[in-house]
Amino acid sequence: MASATGTRNSAVPAAGGGRWRRGVSPLTLRILAVNVLALLVLLAGLLYLGRYQDRLIQAETEALATEARIFASALGEGAVNRILTAPSPTGDESGERFELAPELARPMIRRLAEATATRTRLYDIEGHMLSDSRVLVGSQGRIEIRELPAPPAGDPVSRAINDLYTRLIDVVPSREGLPAYREAPGQPNPDVERALGGEAAATVWQVEREGAGDGVGPELLLTVAVPVQRYREVLGAVLLARGGGEIDRAIRSVRFDILRVFGVALLVTIALSFYLAGTIARPIRRLAQAADRLRTSHGRHAGIPDLTRRGDEIGELSGVLREMTDALWTRMDAIERFAADVAHEIKNPLTSLRSAVETAGRVSDPRHRDRLMAIIADDVQRLDRLISDISNASRLDAELSRAEPEPVDIGLLLTMLAEMRQTVAETVDDAADGAACPSQAPRVVVEVPAGERLVVPGLEGRLTQVFQNLIDNALSFSPPEGTVRLSARRHGRTVTVVVSDQGPGIPAGKEEAIFDRFYTERPAGEKFGTHSGLGLSIAKQIISAHNGSIYVRNRHAKEGRIDGADFVVSLPLL
Repeated sequence: MASATGTRNSAVPAAGGGRWRRGVSPLTLRILAVNVLALLVLLAGLLYLGRYQDRLIQAETEALATEARIFASALGEGAVNRILTAPSPTGDESGERFELAPELARPMIRRLAEATATRTRLYDIEGHMLSDSRVLVGSQGRIEIRELPAPPAGDPVSRAINDLYTRLIDVVPSREGLPAYREAPGQPNPDVERALGGEAAATVWQVEREGAGDGVGPELLLTVAVPVQRYREVLGAVLLARGGGEIDRAIRSVRFDILRVFGVALLVTIALSFYLAGTIARPIRRLAQAADRLRTSHGRHAGIPDLTRRGDEIGELSGVLREMTDALWTRMDAIERFAADVAHEIKNPLTSLRSAVETAGRVSDPRHRDRLMAIIADDVQRLDRLISDISNASRLDAELSRAEPEPVDIGLLLTMLAEMRQTVAETVDDAADGAACPSQAPRVVVEVPAGERLVVPGLEGRLTQVFQNLIDNALSFSPPEGTVRLSARRHGRTVTVVVSDQGPGIPAGKEEAIFDRFYTERPAGEKFGTHSGLGLSIAKQIISAHNGSIYVRNRHAKEGRIDGADFVVSLPLL
């Protein structure tokens, strides 16, 4: 047993030990995670900006279509050749037609493209490309212009932030449904085909970034094609293409503004989370450490901190723990006093029994020996009664804490006890008929309001024990042919039961002491040792467990003399 106890104690950390050595409380981390997670979800929704991007693309496409119509109108007026043909025999045709002139269109397209920063291409009616703003044709040959990626700008930290931003934003699925743009020699552009058919066409493409590494998503490319017409005759098509850099920069600017606001909000959230966690986790940890010190200490110097001034649930917890601690100390004091009282009460009959046994061995007179044996029998009976009452009292707390209360009708209970006493009295009277000394036991009278339910929540067996004890006590102090009165009345949300006798009353100053354990104050002439002094103490314990109260008062007659004692019990109604 000793080794098992030692093992158990060795596994329990001492107060202030490693159990409490933590950098950040898990509760703090949970509060921080919940608050930051909600902020991150909001940030993800704001950074998506899908509808904002669609509106920017729509506006850019409309602007590009307007430029394309202007280009087509200019080319249809200033970059065409008039070709005379033979008139038809019927005279329906005028004998002339128009076609695009590449030598006139190239410089016009180059100048227009320079002003608008777009790539412009011109196609004839057959779909052959006549001019490209990125291709210069001269006497020395062809020169193709290509846009090179912009050199990295800013310091290394800014470049790292921009690269990280690009990689993170590319995770957002905003361009998954766009077609990929590829230029294949000899393969006409779909927008150009529709424009040569006489209608304008526009498409948003995704194209791989030039010079971008792996993991970097595509960029936008907007194309618009409109027919070049002369007197409603389609002579060709002009195709304008513009990258989505402006759109990306506008979205990037908005996202960086959101990220700045998010950064401030994140700092505020973290600060508030730590403040909130500090007002919750730190006091709880103080309470836990105090409880652990209280568990491991050997005195009463360790106490629960008083946080009731907070006015919140933690303050309530602190108050309840302090009350619980006080109740535990009170219970421990009561246990110590009970143990001391038990030892004292048992020691008296044991001393008497020991003296009688020692004397009986030296007594030769049979009469004296019989008298000593009677004393021994009385002491044994007294010990048996005392141990039984002590056992019942020690089990009472456990029973009251485990049992579930049930509705108990106090009026019905008092009536049943009175009838039971009356039956016992009648039985004794029948047995005493014809005897020299007939029974003169006091009567028990019940006064309960008719038709009124006086129901309380409690344990019927234990409440019966209380009132039975009070009735027995009143009967023992009442004179022969006296009256013990049981009355019950409702007072607000409580029921008050008064057990009245006609005895000598309670000695002055003993109104509280009679409820102490092992206190006895018996009528004159009653045999010593017939009561253990635990009855009223057990009654008070049971009533307190039912959230009630019990006290005693003397009842005085008009001339001032004591006319008896009243035991008053108050219980909360159901």
